[in-house]
Amino acid sequence: MKYLIVFFFTVLVSVGYSQKFGYVDSEKILEAIPDYKKAQQEIDKLSMQYQQEIESQYSNLDSLYQAFRREEIYLTDEMKRKRQENIVKKEQEIKEYQKKIFGFEGQIFLKRQELIAPIQERVFEEVKKIAQTHKLQFVFDKSGDLVMLYVDPTHDYTDLVLEELGLGDPTDTIDNK
Repeated sequence: MKYLIVFFFTVLVSVGYSQKFGYVDSEKILEAIPDYKKAQQEIDKLSMQYQQEIESQYSNLDSLYQAFRREEIYLTDEMKRKRQENIVKKEQEIKEYQKKIFGFEGQIFLKRQELIAPIQERVFEEVKKIAQTHKLQFVFDKSGDLVMLYVDPTHDYTDLVLEELGLGDPTDTIDNK
């Protein structure tokens, strides 16, 4: 993947220097949006509730297992087999429930999509408007997987996006045009 990125940049540089680039820090932007903070808190609260519920289920499962270990010598082979099957079944049920909640397209994933996707879309639209206004061909997100070793701060449009969202620093006098 890194070689593909290096190749991509090499091609862009060889095409010409007339390309105009910019970058934003989406983490900084999202953290400045009150709705995002509220959504994140709601997701965190929901996650903690589910996590506590799952931990409680695992605690109950552990109690079943400990009881089985204590009583094992008094049980017939048939009773042992049934108890073991019951423990294994309960463990599988907990794992399935955990996957249903925290897995890909689970409850937490869907809640995150419901609450955060509209905010991200709003930010994307502002980035798009700014890119068009400033005739930027590319806008990178410096908080993502793409690592930039050096970035000229004159190409940082993060504050401009914050201003367009009505969240800019009123004392900031730097014009990023």
